[in-house]
Amino acid sequence: MIADQSVPDRQTWISWNGNLQHQYSNLYFPSSEEEIINILKKNDSKIRVFGERKSSADIAAGTETLISLARYGEFLSIDRDQKQITVQSGISLKVFLEKIEELKWAIPCLPDIDEISLGGALSTGTHGTGRDGHLLSEYVVSMRVLNHSGNPVEIDQKNPLMEAYRLSLGLLGIISTVTFQCVSIYNLQIEERPVHDDYWLENYEELVKDHDFTRILWLPHTNHGYLITGDRCNEQTVDNTKKSPWWHKYRRTVSALLYKYTTAYPFLTVPANKIIYRLFFRADVRHRGTLYGATVTKSRGSTLELAEWTVSLEKFKEIFPELKAVLNNRSNRAYAHIPMDIRFIRSDKTWLSYAYDQDTVTVGCVSRHAAGADQYEAFSIIEEIFLKNGGRPHYAKRFKSGREELSSLYPRWGDFLSLRRKEDPSGRFLNDFLKELFL
Repeated sequence: MIADQSVPDRQTWISWNGNLQHQYSNLYFPSSEEEIINILKKNDSKIRVFGERKSSADIAAGTETLISLARYGEFLSIDRDQKQITVQSGISLKVFLEKIEELKWAIPCLPDIDEISLGGALSTGTHGTGRDGHLLSEYVVSMRVLNHSGNPVEIDQKNPLMEAYRLSLGLLGIISTVTFQCVSIYNLQIEERPVHDDYWLENYEELVKDHDFTRILWLPHTNHGYLITGDRCNEQTVDNTKKSPWWHKYRRTVSALLYKYTTAYPFLTVPANKIIYRLFFRADVRHRGTLYGATVTKSRGSTLELAEWTVSLEKFKEIFPELKAVLNNRSNRAYAHIPMDIRFIRSDKTWLSYAYDQDTVTVGCVSRHAAGADQYEAFSIIEEIFLKNGGRPHYAKRFKSGREELSSLYPRWGDFLSLRRKEDPSGRFLNDFLKELFL
């Protein structure tokens, strides 16, 4: 096993934005399932697995032994008749999706970035948006998991525990291999345009029904959102492409400059948001491409800190006016950077899913100054509002709530706790953060 030369201090694990750091004693880079099994059988310490270190929640490290699956990302089999593909879980989403497109296939709902590992994305409930969209894990038809003793466990759709394993935060074992169900590739005609808050709030349910893809980038302090919709098209569909203005490529640079001092002086967020809105969110844009090509960001560009909360589709209309009023209220320090990402996912039966038994709206909140995230009061304000309305947090993003708050929000929480204790009785996949939730 080889130590990761890219980590500045071999004894310190550091998240991508530097906000999470943990000491460790052992770091492994297995390239085969046999090597992972050997680690589990020969090392009796607590273990966590990490991918691209993109999580804002403290779930990826914090144990004596760490396993990186960066070298465990091979394609294992392709069933062209069934449109199914089996891969090792350490593969990056980027490599996985590029191969899918090469096969002329697609996954019907994708997250907004591809710089994450597939196993990490599945384990934390990563999702996209759309009329028929689900968590990425809902497209898994089978998986092979290595339990706390290193023994393989085969899980498929016929197994009633599949709905527990789809989103498990790595607490039921290490995901080794995954088989996805794909569909034939298709193109979307994407339209982007600014709309007033009153319009999209009144019509978001109809927009989701009318379009294959719907996403709203909400822009606090401007009374507007940037509406992005996508509809399937074919070669006969008229191509009415309208490119974005040339200066849009500088949005991240300008945002970084304008938000640089907003942690120390939150009131500067208001003029910054208005300037960014006028420069980068006023144009009507139209383009065409696959779901991956047209909607997934290929690079973060800069470090961020993220929180995301979810609530039922019907409840969102009640929550938003309060959310907007609080974030626009200049008497507090809860100034939110733009954009705030609003997406839509369909209900499912996965035990720890945000969308368990409810069509769901997700609301992302970003601090573009990661180092000042602890002073970014929008995170705590948003958490308070969503919690009191039955909202559920994204597991890979920033939140403070513990088991007392969250357990009542998930009907199958108790079932998952019982299963976790059965499958990992010694708690070797728990770090301190996860102990507070799932011990």
